[in-house]
Amino acid sequence: MGYGLNSAYRWRRGPWTWETGGDLRIAEGETQERFRNLGDGFTRGRIAGGRTEVGGLYAESAYDGGALLLTGAVRVDAWAARDAIRQERDLAGGAVLLDSRAPDSDGVTPTARLGGRLRLSEAIWLRGAAYSGFRTPTLNELHRPFRVGNDITEANPELEPERLYGAEIGLSGEGATAWDATLFYNRLEDPITNLTLAQGPGTFPIAGFVPAGGSLRQRRNAGAIDAVGLELSAGRTFGPLSAQAALAAVRAEVDGGSVAPQLTGLRPAQTPEISASAQLEWRAAEGLNLFAGLRYEGERFEDDLNSRTLAPAFTVDLQAAWAVRSGGEIYLAADNLFDAEVEVDEDGDG
Repeated sequence: MGYGLNSAYRWRRGPWTWETGGDLRIAEGETQERFRNLGDGFTRGRIAGGRTEVGGLYAESAYDGGALLLTGAVRVDAWAARDAIRQERDLAGGAVLLDSRAPDSDGVTPTARLGGRLRLSEAIWLRGAAYSGFRTPTLNELHRPFRVGNDITEANPELEPERLYGAEIGLSGEGATAWDATLFYNRLEDPITNLTLAQGPGTFPIAGFVPAGGSLRQRRNAGAIDAVGLELSAGRTFGPLSAQAALAAVRAEVDGGSVAPQLTGLRPAQTPEISASAQLEWRAAEGLNLFAGLRYEGERFEDDLNSRTLAPAFTVDLQAAWAVRSGGEIYLAADNLFDAEVEVDEDGDG
């Protein structure tokens, strides 16, 4: 269950716009599941969950001078993780096998951002930004363990928030062809990673038995991730036809620090170096639109140790959409038209 509230006050004075406000978000929940199936049904039950709270105050301002736009903001957030519980029982006899209650944690995190945009000519803009941010761990990451094949991933109620620092600079153009190019650098500190702790077979505290070919992982704050990237996009309309294309190239590297030195120099899991997409839309008739979409995702690694490689994938999607008089739409879609194999996960046994 999640709930929250926010409040803001905004005012203008000449080219300046100001806003102050605050917000609060609260989430609480638990997983209730059966697990440990040895072939004759599940033998154990688990209840795990807790509560997270994030509340902050902020102030931001923007100056719009026509050819020059400046924005800035500061924010302070207080966060907390509370009421963590994990209980596991034997389903046959009801015996309590695990009763763990992690201590509450909390903290205060300030963040800020500064950005600007300058018109260089009638059709070209230069822009830049520097920013910081953070993300608190989810209830899933804090409390819910899971198993995929022979790989077991444990939750971690002692996770800390991730913190992001970054900067970017870009050019964008207007006109018959609209285009955009952005170069960025990001550093993510204390990233929440599914960290490999051991390989099976073996029996481990809390997780229990990990079969041969499987891995034991736990969500942990592991060092930092540095990423440098380039994003390109362009679009143009030719009468009833319109086309858009985008490309992203990212070089990301892990610095495992003292927590996970074995990850230093590796690429973050599930992070391709190249991804691209393109879309073509044709207004074939009054109320009838036809779409074709292409998507490419480069090679990436399934795990933190870069030992399991997921192959590149290229897919094609088609869609026909008819507008109806009531204001709605009827459409027919074919996703992954040529049934391309898209690898999203790989277990220890391949």
